[in-house]
Amino acid sequence: MDKKDTATKKKIEVAAALKYNHGEDQAPVVVATGKGDLAAKIIEIAEKEKVPLYRDSVLAQALVKLGAGVEIPPDLYSAVAHIMVHVARLDKKIASNSVQQP
Repeated sequence: MDKKDTATKKKIEVAAALKYNHGEDQAPVVVATGKGDLAAKIIEIAEKEKVPLYRDSVLAQALVKLGAGVEIPPDLYSAVAHIMVHVARLDKKIASNSVQQP
């Protein structure tokens, strides 16, 4: 029996961080991007600082291609708007939980 070699493509983790200051920025800005170990470090720092994470590998790839320091282009507004809604909901949930606690 012959064994065939099969190539397995290892999925490389990617990550990007965004910032947006309502009233100051015209659009969210990519502040950090990375692949592999650097992506893991970005995620680690976000978790340590309690920055909300939103996992979307396709969007992350697009943001990594843009690079840090770049304002997101209009074709990504809709995708990033989903993130902003997600973060706003988390903020609201956290705020309501902190009000309820003595």
